[in-house]
Amino acid sequence: AGARAGARRRRGCGVVRGQVSIASTAHMGEREPVGVIGTGYVGLVTAAGFAELGSDVTCIDIDVDKIDRLNAGEIPIYEPGLDQLIAKNRERMRFSTNLADALEAARLLFVAVGTPPTYSGDADLSAVHAVVDAMPASDKHALVMKSTVPVGTGAAIKRILAEQGKGGISYVSCPEFLREGSAVHDFLHPDRVVVGDDGDWAGDAVVELYAPLEAPLVRTDIASAEMVKLASNAFLATKISFINEIANVCELTGADVTEVARGMGLDERIGPKFLQAGLGFGGSCFPKDVTALKQLAGNTGYHFQLLNAVIEVNELQKRRVISKLQKHLGTLVGKRIGLLGLAFKPNTDDMREATSLVLSARLQAAGAKVAAYDPVAEEEARKLITGVEFAPGALEVAEDADAVVLVTEWDEFKNLDWNEVARAMKGKLVIDGRNALDPEAVRAAGLVYEGIGRS
Repeated sequence: AGARAGARRRRGCGVVRGQVSIASTAHMGEREPVGVIGTGYVGLVTAAGFAELGSDVTCIDIDVDKIDRLNAGEIPIYEPGLDQLIAKNRERMRFSTNLADALEAARLLFVAVGTPPTYSGDADLSAVHAVVDAMPASDKHALVMKSTVPVGTGAAIKRILAEQGKGGISYVSCPEFLREGSAVHDFLHPDRVVVGDDGDWAGDAVVELYAPLEAPLVRTDIASAEMVKLASNAFLATKISFINEIANVCELTGADVTEVARGMGLDERIGPKFLQAGLGFGGSCFPKDVTALKQLAGNTGYHFQLLNAVIEVNELQKRRVISKLQKHLGTLVGKRIGLLGLAFKPNTDDMREATSLVLSARLQAAGAKVAAYDPVAEEEARKLITGVEFAPGALEVAEDADAVVLVTEWDEFKNLDWNEVARAMKGKLVIDGRNALDPEAVRAAGLVYEGIGRS
């Protein structure tokens, strides 16, 4: 009902330059078929979403094993609701390693390949360029960029296509705003759709594809569309680092950051979202995009001082748990520390830039023995974390532990029986790294509760 109400509100958006509400006319006729290159979080959700809207979708990936698994009905990533959505629309979805299959089936090819940061901080565009190089000359196809790329990438790709004699291929920037853990909902109920293009058929076709969602449309130039994605994530990351700084000051002054954030969030100019103090942000988007925007500015000769501070605060925040543990336990040598959660956020198995990576390494470096449990991300965590005992459940993590740290706020951990946890533990310290637990329930079990920025 909330989503429907939101959709009704969005339909009433006024028309201004560069922003209108998408007219819901495209779904009246036959749906445009699409190709999606890359079957990761963004690619699979995008493909399943378009299939749900009625398009035939051809998914392409160079990973033969991943395509085989998808053809066998196995979803290679964890994203709530995605397996059901793909199963529901399986007849409209085709999985292949052959780009020609997508070229034959669709005009619009959505590019959703990885663009991880390099050692310099720049985005690694090798997968994007591989797609560009693989494209044949055509005046009937368009590349629609879903991957997060630096501002100027679209212009560079158009130059490369022209140099390769493939200038007839159109180009559209259509950045994604999917949140892992709620990506299916985000695709079907977007708060905006951004389309950057040259005003040709390809941009019109992308707009029509999204029309049934009745979301506000920002149709603009390619460079501005590219910047929208980087600027949005950088702003949200800044908001997180700001409230974490406030939390650290609250600890020194006796204020409670959860109350401070509640008071701040009621100001409509600020809003309550992304004001949850904790152990810092992670994942595939915020760290990468903040660094990419800082690097982009630096490459043009501009020193983005604010983003330097955002990055520094976030890295220091991940390490503050160590000092909290030492305050209560003294030396950590030989101490058993239990970590509840490993993924960078709940409802995903994504371990990219997860706080648990830094925390587990720092704890082991301090001489502690680390046990950890995550209901979904253990398989991915084992690829990145060494020296940690992976426990089968939360109570096993607490067994003989001197302290337990909530790292990822899974609902399972919020609903723990803290009396059972207390009986299992050797010590009494519980550090709530996400301010997600009920302090009184923890204390009622005879445990010592410490949150982030809470007196």
